[in-house]
Amino acid sequence: MNKTMWMRAVLAAVLAVQAGCALAAARFADQDVQRGAYLARAGDCVACHTAPGGKPFAGGLKMVMPIGAIYSTNITPDKTHGIGSYSFADFDRAVRHGVAPGGKHLYPAMPYPSYARITPQDMHALYAYFMQGVPPDPTPNRKPDMVWPMTIRWPLAIWDWLFVRDTTFTPDPKQSAQYNRGAYLVEGLGHCGACHTPRGLFFQEKALSAGGPNGKLFLTGGTVEHWYASNLRSSCLQKTLSAQDFALLLKTGSANNFTVAGGMTEVIHHSTQHLAPDDLLAIGTYLKALPPEVSAQVASTQPDPAAVQRGKALYDQHCVACHQPTGQGVPAAFPSLVGNPSVRCLNPTNAIHAILAGATTAVTASAPAPMVMPPFGTQLSDQQVADLVTFIRTSWGNAAEPVSAEQVKELRRAIAGR
Repeated sequence: MNKTMWMRAVLAAVLAVQAGCALAAARFADQDVQRGAYLARAGDCVACHTAPGGKPFAGGLKMVMPIGAIYSTNITPDKTHGIGSYSFADFDRAVRHGVAPGGKHLYPAMPYPSYARITPQDMHALYAYFMQGVPPDPTPNRKPDMVWPMTIRWPLAIWDWLFVRDTTFTPDPKQSAQYNRGAYLVEGLGHCGACHTPRGLFFQEKALSAGGPNGKLFLTGGTVEHWYASNLRSSCLQKTLSAQDFALLLKTGSANNFTVAGGMTEVIHHSTQHLAPDDLLAIGTYLKALPPEVSAQVASTQPDPAAVQRGKALYDQHCVACHQPTGQGVPAAFPSLVGNPSVRCLNPTNAIHAILAGATTAVTASAPAPMVMPPFGTQLSDQQVADLVTFIRTSWGNAAEPVSAEQVKELRRAIAGR
């Protein structure tokens, strides 16, 4: 081969590589990438797949499970450590079925039981976004902090067979388009049941939708990092929030005397505040249409008058400056305790947790500086916290069950051991 032919061959090879790169870069339409970005927001993918101080979607977030700790994986399009070599079939099987390439079963900390509801169209848009809209990052994945035999993955196939359905969402023809859109977001991408539905002995959600098996348990409350993920179907909460209130709560973190706390603040920060108003209202419409879960919401046990008086003295000492003598708080600053579902609904966990460990409101575009409630756990004994919570749960028209020192002691121990 002479010099001219050699140069032509090199030039042809370079042009072929450039053409291949151009084709690869252009294989997804911009509108698909943008739609995938919105759907990834709705699915809150960044919250779990980003470590503190790490690059978005590069993984490494530690998640403690009953069998040990696992670390979220790198889902950037890096071909060595991420998902850059995944075909669409690989991507779909991992997200919707919990099985990575090579047949490796994922732990159910990944909400694939809910993501199974995602439609093929939305899966293609998500794939477009993660392949083309996310910068690749070479952060290596971390192995789980578990001991053998907990590291064996094949039993997860049995778990999937027992507890995971393989059905995409099908609209209910008897319901409105708004209702069906809300159902799709709640049951699928939003995976609300992963926190708000109680779990069984094997860490499975006891229901995956209101219309499926054990549907009456769907969204009836769960425990996440020792906070109570509210029973969204309780008469207490349903009487407090309208569909518009639910939408406002997901946008701002506060609505009609109800302010979110714990992990839900992160959901609002990363995900729901970015959703379109129509989608937020659709979620509210769906939640309001669910058959209510009927349970006792009025106190059956009268509080000890002495405990209430002790609680009032503690309230006047520690709480009155922010929450006011009337319990009404300060609008847009300190939540009202009057009619507040965190105070007067059946489960007192969040009120106790906030007093013991403090609480922070959600960071949103409308409230970039969060309000912080300081912890009082080191200042108050178990009995004092119980008296204080009992006072606020039985004052200003609130009529909830009193709280015992043993309940406080148990939660204090759990928080300390987290």
